Amino acid sequence: MALEIDTGSGLMPAHVWEPAGGSGPGLLLLQEIFGVSSYIKQRAEDLAGLGYFVVAPEIYWRLDDTSLDESAPDVLDQAVAITSRLDWSTAVSDSVAAVEYLRGRDEGVGVVGFCFGGGLGFNVAAESSPDVLVSYYGSALPQLMDLAPQVDAVSLHHFGDADDYLSTEVVDKIVAAVDGPYNEICRYPGAGHAFDNPMPAFHHAEASALAWSRTESFLSRHLPTV
Repeated sequence: MALEIDTGSGLMPAHVWEPAGGSGPGLLLLQEIFGVSSYIKQRAEDLAGLGYFVVAPEIYWRLDDTSLDESAPDVLDQAVAITSRLDWSTAVSDSVAAVEYLRGRDEGVGVVGFCFGGGLGFNVAAESSPDVLVSYYGSALPQLMDLAPQVDAVSLHHFGDADDYLSTEVVDKIVAAVDGPYNEICRYPGAGHAFDNPMPAFHHAEASALAWSRTESFLSRHLPTV
C-alpha cells in the first residue's frame, strides 16, 4: 500500500504496511542510506506482523536520480553520493510530517530508524516527541548530542562494538548523553556498523537476532499493540 504525506511543501510518497487487524499503534520506519530497500521493506513487514501500522517514507523524494542497484559492488558508494545531496533539515521536517500523519490516527506513535535513519529518527524525536524511539547505530548521532535534552521519548539504542564509523569512545559519549531511567542501551561484541542489514559485508547474525528480539520486547512494553 502507498500513500502521499503532505509536508507543507509537497506530497512525500510513502509505503504503508497495515497490521492484520487493520489498526494498531503507528511506527515511522526510517531508512538506511540505501533508501526503502528490500531489507527495510522486510523489517516493515516484521513490524506490521507484530501489530503495528508502519509507514516508511521515501526520504530521497526531493532528489533526482536516486536509483540504486542493490546487487552492485559499488552500492555503498552510490548511496553515499545520493545522501550527500540531501538537505538534512528538510529530511527532518519531512519525517516530522510523517509523525504528525501517524499521530492523527490516535493510536500512539513510535520511530524506528537504521543507520542514517537511526540518527534522523533521533533528530525527529527531538522535534516531535513520539512515544518511543528505536535507533540502530545512528550514524549522525555524534553531531546531534546537543539535542539529547529534547528527546523525551523512551528510547532503545543498539550499537556494535566493532563499528568502524562509531568508535567505542564515541559510543561511550553517546551513551552518557542519551542515558535515562527508562532508556535502554545495548552493545554487541564483534558486531560492526549496519549489523542488522543482511548484506554479507555488514551482517552479524547473532547480534541481528538478539537486537531484533530486544526491539520486539521494548516495543511491546512501551508501545503495546493491545
